[in-house]
Amino acid sequence: MDHPQPGRKRLPRKVREQQMLDAAVQVFSRHGFHAASMDEVAEQAQVSKPLLYQYLGSKEEIFSACIAREADRLVNVIGAATRADDGDPADLLWRGLTAFFAYVADHRASWVVLYQQARTQSDTLASQVARTRAEIVDTVTGLVRRSMESTGRGPGGGDYAALRREAAAVAHALVGAADALAEWALGVPGEQPQDTARRVMDLVWVGLERRAKGEGFSPPEAPLPAPPPVPPRPRPAGPVSGGSGTAPPAGTSAGSARSSSRP
Repeated sequence: MDHPQPGRKRLPRKVREQQMLDAAVQVFSRHGFHAASMDEVAEQAQVSKPLLYQYLGSKEEIFSACIAREADRLVNVIGAATRADDGDPADLLWRGLTAFFAYVADHRASWVVLYQQARTQSDTLASQVARTRAEIVDTVTGLVRRSMESTGRGPGGGDYAALRREAAAVAHALVGAADALAEWALGVPGEQPQDTARRVMDLVWVGLERRAKGEGFSPPEAPLPAPPPVPPRPRPAGPVSGGSGTAPPAGTSAGSARSSSRP
């Protein structure tokens, strides 16, 4: 049981758990999962180590709880910025990107745990991150599809399946670019979330507008040059099969070597 110290106000369990998770995210982001100390987490949360384990479970369970909470926060931030059903898709995407980059800037430790550390841990934790990314991609796919439908940027002829595939491809490229730029922006002093969001919009959305005008990339007509031949791999030297474990002398066949060795 959590016994508050004299003069210290007793907190509800839910509040205490969030404080513990806050501390755990900070410690995991600084040291990584394996090097993180639960003693440090307890000290930063101002609780005893037994209470930490009582509330949140093992070290693996604490890390998993951190991933789940930060993933939900990120999805909720993006969802709140893109929720309007009647808004312009470009404006909503701009807001979603700005909210995403603002979250990364304001919650650097959460980003480190989510996108740098969780992916290198167990398959279960990596799957948690993958599900979060899939939710974000699905949200962006809907915005891109709506934009294609309203402006005629996508495949014509009422082919919804083709339109969905095109929008999904653009969404994956856009989310991938946002992930990479988030890492980049953290190392650039003075880079603001709006500036980073504009860079993504310039990269992807301007290309969609050119596509709406009928422009597109045409590969060169000349065939691509054939790749150079791959040289055969040399056979490793080894013992002769069925022999005594040594190769016969140079210029001598295996059979004659065996004959000459008979009495």
